[in-house]
Amino acid sequence: MQTLPNEIVRHNAAISKKVMLRSGEISQLTQFSQARFPAGQMAKAHSHPDMYEVFFVEAGTGTMQIEGITHTLTPGICITVEPHEVHEVVNTGQEDLVLTYFGLQADI
Repeated sequence: MQTLPNEIVRHNAAISKKVMLRSGEISQLTQFSQARFPAGQMAKAHSHPDMYEVFFVEAGTGTMQIEGITHTLTPGICITVEPHEVHEVVNTGQEDLVLTYFGLQADI
């Protein structure tokens, strides 16, 4: 067992994540991570042309906008983002928004 280091999320340096699995460790898995969004922080709108992302809300509240549709994030919610879908995550609460997520390589 090891303690995972915090890493910066490339979409916003105020958001940290712990990477549990990286690309190449399991076929078609691009990563398995947990991100912690402090109150008010966001991962700006972006998309991935070559992967699916699956998010599970561990704690906190927020919103995820996918292709212009806003989805409420509360503990226990699981949401999938498909390749090319523009998505943005915002912590709308006062506590950290904690998302456990993984990416899967899409067949291109």
